[in-house]
Amino acid sequence: MSVRLKLRDIAFFERPVQFARPFRFGAITINATSQLFVRAEIEVEGRGTAIGASAELLVPKWFDKRPELSPAQTVDELRRSLEIARGLYLARTGFQTAFDLHASCIGAQIATCAKKNIPALAATYGTAEIDKAILDALLRGVESSFFDGMAANIPSIDARLSPDLSERDIRTFLSGRMPLQRVAIRHTVGLDDVVEGEGGVVDPRENTGARYFKLKLSGDPAADAARLTRIGKELDALGRDYKVTLDANEQYADLAALQALVDRLEHDATLRPISTRLLYVEQPMPRDITRQSPLGSLAARGFIIDEADDSYDAFPAARALGYRGISSKSCKGLYKSIINATRAAKWSAEGEAFFITGEDLTCQAGLAVQQDLALGAFIGVTHAERNGHHYVDGFGETPIAEAQAFAAAHPDLYADAGRGIRLSIHDGDLLTGSLHCAGFASSVHPEWSTLHPLAQPTPIQEQLA
Repeated sequence: MSVRLKLRDIAFFERPVQFARPFRFGAITINATSQLFVRAEIEVEGRGTAIGASAELLVPKWFDKRPELSPAQTVDELRRSLEIARGLYLARTGFQTAFDLHASCIGAQIATCAKKNIPALAATYGTAEIDKAILDALLRGVESSFFDGMAANIPSIDARLSPDLSERDIRTFLSGRMPLQRVAIRHTVGLDDVVEGEGGVVDPRENTGARYFKLKLSGDPAADAARLTRIGKELDALGRDYKVTLDANEQYADLAALQALVDRLEHDATLRPISTRLLYVEQPMPRDITRQSPLGSLAARGFIIDEADDSYDAFPAARALGYRGISSKSCKGLYKSIINATRAAKWSAEGEAFFITGEDLTCQAGLAVQQDLALGAFIGVTHAERNGHHYVDGFGETPIAEAQAFAAAHPDLYADAGRGIRLSIHDGDLLTGSLHCAGFASSVHPEWSTLHPLAQPTPIQEQLA
């Protein structure tokens, strides 16, 4: 089913988000930032106009970790990325499919951002957020849910950006999807988080019944091993089966440092609670070093890329280096996640096991977490990192009326247990039933009048000065 649209307008807004506790990953600690909101107005051919929305945190020092840049400068890069993408998308004035819009703009977006010293991962943030809002509007315009609309390929995703796949590969993958009814949360243990005792990894008020845990690494094999030993002792006291993943956020300097950690995991008996339950290791080395470093014998441990996933050819390139998986994050592009999931399914059918994972750059309650959850449930991600409910107090600074509207529309996802409206987690799982609604996984939109216009980034000349 191919539906064409004409883009009428794109508007950006933001809202401050204060964290309930510091979140330290890699070389950055976040205590607060802003959440982006995108509002897109389209005309659906033969059906009239529709409004769509998306949301995502403006996360500092993740899309661009260059040490010479301040956290604020990297957030300004994301704002520039959005403005550049807005100009490119609005320049396409005729009727076309949603994927036509994306495919015709993504190359120019990366090239234009590169001229302004914005790396590819930050560049694709702009297109990713606009694409989600356009898709939401399109699905509302044709009165389809995300799950039904993607199975019917309403955006008309094709293989022009992924020549290693055929059109049939994509159609077969999309039409064969059986969306998951439940997605388990993977509880993050940040580098500054409490390990033992109250507020620690086994405190049920913190882990909310999780059976999966994502443990952050610092890049120091000895320090990481010691901390993982402490975490393993705590997790063994859970009284239920559990699995873990490790995430270094590019902190391991090279293959030698990574080998030192793997040697400890394989030979240190105190690390057995972790090593025997380890599913994969995420983005161990800096993205540039990753592209130049075949894993060799380390590949047996099951590694995935995340920050190194900045283009449509990143997964095939990583596969050639020995990586088995890649992360899905809606802030990196929903169409790229679907293409990569198609690849993983096709490659696995050929005899080797490849997979796509669900990682979360602190998607907040409301639009962000619902759209990312729906994407994961559609492509078959059985457990996903979920940070927003842990590092932010419920809906945070969202007006009460807006939070209540989301809770009323999605009662399987939110509840008020006396601490305000929060994500409702059922035996460690999130339920996806209410996401089967017209639009991209949300029956309601934010209250636009309560949002601030997107802040203007500091001029590049002032940044350099």
